Amino acid sequence: MFSFSLSDQPAARCVWVNGPVIVGAGPSGLGVAAGLKEEGVPHVQLERADCIASLWQNHTYDRLKLHLPKQFCQLPKFPCPQHYPEYPTKKQFIDYLESYAKHFNINPQFNESVESAKYDDACHLWRVKTVSTSGSTRCEVEYICQWLVVATGENAERVMPEIEGLKNFGGEVIHACDYKSGENFRGKKVLVVGCGNSGMEVSLDLCNHHAKPSMVVRSSVHVLPREIFGKSSFELAIFMLKWLPVWLVDKILLFLAWMILGNMEKYGLKRPSVGPLEMKNTQGKTPVLDIGALEKIRSREISVVHGIKRFSCGMVELVNGEKLEIDSVVLATGYRSNVPYWLQETEFFSKNGFPKTPFPNGWKGKAGLYAAGFTRKGLSGASADALRISQDIAKVWKEDLKQKKQKVPTHRRCISTF
Repeated sequence: MFSFSLSDQPAARCVWVNGPVIVGAGPSGLGVAAGLKEEGVPHVQLERADCIASLWQNHTYDRLKLHLPKQFCQLPKFPCPQHYPEYPTKKQFIDYLESYAKHFNINPQFNESVESAKYDDACHLWRVKTVSTSGSTRCEVEYICQWLVVATGENAERVMPEIEGLKNFGGEVIHACDYKSGENFRGKKVLVVGCGNSGMEVSLDLCNHHAKPSMVVRSSVHVLPREIFGKSSFELAIFMLKWLPVWLVDKILLFLAWMILGNMEKYGLKRPSVGPLEMKNTQGKTPVLDIGALEKIRSREISVVHGIKRFSCGMVELVNGEKLEIDSVVLATGYRSNVPYWLQETEFFSKNGFPKTPFPNGWKGKAGLYAAGFTRKGLSGASADALRISQDIAKVWKEDLKQKKQKVPTHRRCISTF
């Protein structure tokens, strides 16, 4: 690639990339970069944070472990270490990603945030504008490229709900992405808003640190045991889906869950009418894999409450009129894609920041646009995307390179280019 100044100010540059630009250096972006490295395709990888996998490194709680066995969470062409447990810890997974980047010599450009990306119909190229976020000097760069890989993922931005009176609550209010440990909440009454995997695990962690959590369950939720008959529930589902339709696998999973976990409705956890796999496929909602929270709910160490009406100073009023005195609030309200904020394109991506075409065909758009890690199928889906994208780009790039070499006269091929 080469660069030149857009003006007299050295901070503004225009950079031609002889290959794709990858936006994001999480697991999806790393998988694509590794594939391109293997194929010998030059590229630029942009990351707004100061490290790879910033969500994992900076915005997850200390007790986090992978919810699925390690073989379903590894990236292409580099398996998780054999000595890792079946469900690696947060630290182990981050170490694995660091080793992955080192093994494939992946070097993203950190602290560079993409402000906009737009396809230029006149020159048939992508224009990706970035701003450097490190130091006191603001540095703007525009990258020009033939291919754009969107790898910012499904969880790029936290979802902060607007709840009446929350600003007047007075106590500590944090999102789950800023929660590290229950140690700082020891002895406090904590309202956890949300009952997904994060809400359940935060509530469990608070219990283990002798806090008093109340978990808001506004709607129905699927809770499955993490393991069934000594095997991962996910692994069992994948095995059954080879021969059985989704609706039947859902019925079998729910029957086994009922046998192992019992009736949860009496504890305030009502199951949806749609099965867990069908809901994941159609709505993107992941079932909760229980790792101990249900036991705390049964023993009333975690209180289940329904729907928030409003907050007031040191208190929350529920939709049923009940009022609870609380000290802190943890918003386990999930994440969303940030693609609509910077990608100026509406044909391939929908307004919610996900490809309009469902898995497994949502990885490739038109005009050299790709999406990695938007499958709603976790790290295994991201790995599948990475392989397809890197192979597809490499094929076109090599064909273009071959054609260019054929056009160059023999006596000029000895001239070096930079």
